Amino acid sequence: MFDRPEVVYAAVRGGFAGCRMLVVGDLMLDRYLVGEVVRISPEAPVPIVRLQREDTSVGGAGNVALNLSGLGVRADVAGWTGEDDDGARLRALLGDAGVRVHGIDSVPGRPTTTKTRVLSRSQQLVRIDAEETSPRAPKEREAWDARVVEMLDDGYDAIVLSDYAKGVLADGLCRALITKARKRGVPVLVDPKGLDYAKYAGATTVTPNETELMSAIEITTRDPDALTTAAATLLEVLDLEFVTLTRGEAGITVVDATGVHHVPARAREVFDVSGAGDTVIATLAAAVGAGIGRRDAAVLANLAAGITVGHTGTVPISQFELLEAVGPAEPALVDKVMSRSAAVEVIDRWREAGEVIGFTNGCFDLIHPGHVACLDWAKRHCDRLVVGLNTDSSIRAVKGEGRPLNSTATRAAVLAGLASVDAVVPFEEETPLNLVLALRPEVLVKGSDYDEQSIVGATEVRGWGGEVMLAPLLEGHSTSGLLGRIESK
Repeated sequence: MFDRPEVVYAAVRGGFAGCRMLVVGDLMLDRYLVGEVVRISPEAPVPIVRLQREDTSVGGAGNVALNLSGLGVRADVAGWTGEDDDGARLRALLGDAGVRVHGIDSVPGRPTTTKTRVLSRSQQLVRIDAEETSPRAPKEREAWDARVVEMLDDGYDAIVLSDYAKGVLADGLCRALITKARKRGVPVLVDPKGLDYAKYAGATTVTPNETELMSAIEITTRDPDALTTAAATLLEVLDLEFVTLTRGEAGITVVDATGVHHVPARAREVFDVSGAGDTVIATLAAAVGAGIGRRDAAVLANLAAGITVGHTGTVPISQFELLEAVGPAEPALVDKVMSRSAAVEVIDRWREAGEVIGFTNGCFDLIHPGHVACLDWAKRHCDRLVVGLNTDSSIRAVKGEGRPLNSTATRAAVLAGLASVDAVVPFEEETPLNLVLALRPEVLVKGSDYDEQSIVGATEVRGWGGEVMLAPLLEGHSTSGLLGRIESK
């Protein structure tokens, strides 16, 4: 399936190497009014729906950012909303998922683009759109465009332009972003709309579906040869590196200077295609930003789209779902090392199976018998033991330059090889508090050289009914002692 499966698997498992992405485009709020049709109205021949619940989710460029965040990528988003409750709700949903929203402008007198769908038994009865696509005032527009272009100075691994033809991605902004990104060697991936693709010239790739490509190139057939010829024309005219043609249940076709590379879709039940395009470009961008080859990136995006259409409604992809779809490509012990978001999903599954989650943390720079004994003791008091591992930068912040002696990857691999350890989760902060709050372990373990009152996360664990335990120390073993003996020689 993949040309380099081990590289793809490692990238997905590691949250795409901590890539940072900027998504610029049209933001939308999706509202779902779900109920049961009880009868036909006496006022008009329309169904009466008894409302059972109301759900909201983020669509458009915001959904692309949510997909990136779900994959473990650090995502920023730029666009605009109205200065209204829907806009506030949209920003809150993004912020709750870890997406940075400082690039979002609230525009007075303009509604947040909102799609309200009324459903009964998963059947959509009607959709009501609230939107304003007229241009913003020129000075206001110029100021916002300049601010967004300046955001590229923050340093991103890839840029996504998510165009839903609502006015955000005007020609001038697209050209300015692509020009600046190209000078910096940052890939730009475009989900296009409309008939004139000239504003996307110089991007890395565009991801039209068959209908969009047919409209842009003015062809009337879905013949595969005609479509790939049209894609090749787009490649040359727009000076792209490759074209990513999404073809629904036929898969994805990549056209570049070397030829045509087709990725067939995996057969699976389709419940809802909403948001599938957002998932494709988010996964493609994450893969390209992490240095994965374009064919493998397309295969990965294809897998992600297959997962998304298996959900009802606009549901972002998750790192754990994609990892399962990719399948194991490395020894099981390496699978134990995972990002925070992946750990949350794994632990949820363990907990649903009735297993007690234990947690401890440390630097584990030079693992010695004292560490092994402590971890063994901790494992005897839980079903699954998760180890929070300080990254290199967090160790330097606490212990200064010269530490650690071994890299995060090396220390994680050694810990993963211990039978007592079920998961290793690196964290960048100076303390593991945020990790403890995310994982919510039932048992928190530290060595008996700690005062229980000073253990980070102890108050929180006891607060949700958990237990804080002190493991006995194995005398005569410590990292400081080992370093002292090494230096003395």
